[in-house]
Amino acid sequence: MPVTPIFEKKNVLVTGGAGFIGSHLCEKLLKDSKVICLDSFINSSENNIDHLLQNPNFEFIRWNINEPFELEQFSELEKFKVKFQGVQEIYHLACPTSIKNFDQFRMDTLLTNCIGTRHVLDMAVKHKAKVVYASSSVVYGPRRPDGLPFREDDIGAVSHLTPRGCYDEGKRFGETMVQTYADVYGLDAKNARIFRTYGPRQRLFDGELFSDFIINAIDGEKLTIYGDENFTTSLTYVGDIVDGLMKLMKAPANIGPVNLGTDHDVKIFDVANLILKLTNSQSKIVFEPALMFLTPLGLPDVTKAKERLGWLPLVRLEDGLKQAIDYTQAHRSLISFGT
Repeated sequence: MPVTPIFEKKNVLVTGGAGFIGSHLCEKLLKDSKVICLDSFINSSENNIDHLLQNPNFEFIRWNINEPFELEQFSELEKFKVKFQGVQEIYHLACPTSIKNFDQFRMDTLLTNCIGTRHVLDMAVKHKAKVVYASSSVVYGPRRPDGLPFREDDIGAVSHLTPRGCYDEGKRFGETMVQTYADVYGLDAKNARIFRTYGPRQRLFDGELFSDFIINAIDGEKLTIYGDENFTTSLTYVGDIVDGLMKLMKAPANIGPVNLGTDHDVKIFDVANLILKLTNSQSKIVFEPALMFLTPLGLPDVTKAKERLGWLPLVRLEDGLKQAIDYTQAHRSLISFGT
């Protein structure tokens, strides 16, 4: 069987590449690859990739992956010789979500997790490309009563008929699609179960909490926690997640799903206080009722990632928050809703 030629660098497609995690991934991939960033801007932002647009090895395509597409149809990709080289790797991160306004995106979320994912996987089969699918810790369901972390072989329980089902059950079905394509077509396709992530470029004013904490602390506004003082979560810096995704892409094809996150539990109240300290802010912390899409998810067992990928989250919470604060202060005039 003929081998697809790689003329200079491999071509890598990142769906959802203008999003929070996706933009950091595109930036890191550019060190060794040509990157095709596909995004619809449904709830991501061009601001996240502005600094990449002048890079000759980066190309942005505005497209909704729920609509059929072929990379060959985009004339701007001729410089990457896509018609001859195709793509070698696909990171499928596209999935519109919103904590505060999830009703607005329910149909988009539902369709992306099935139709959009099918389009991506069909493309992977066509080009014989490797795939990493950005799944989520939500596939495990609510936090376990015993507090033990989730292992990859744990079978979660998701309430599939609630408003959250389009995302929670959608991610479970997305994983099923990825595994089925791997089994049927011999595709090198892997599922990354990503736990709660923070860092620069996280969306503002959408219930993500930590980005809002930073901007409100800087502006002297109140910091709002949706829940109570006992709301805890795991928090992993976005750079560590990107490193994990790239290591997973290089891992053997049949590795199975892999947790990417930290097993360290922190109180959101303590994170808010740390942000106040780091910004020298006098803002107050207030509490409001919990949001449906912001729940105390479980913790990951990351033994598999450590042993099979050589991966562990390395960035301390305080250091990661400092980087997010520095970014916010440096880009304050550009930051707006939806970033």
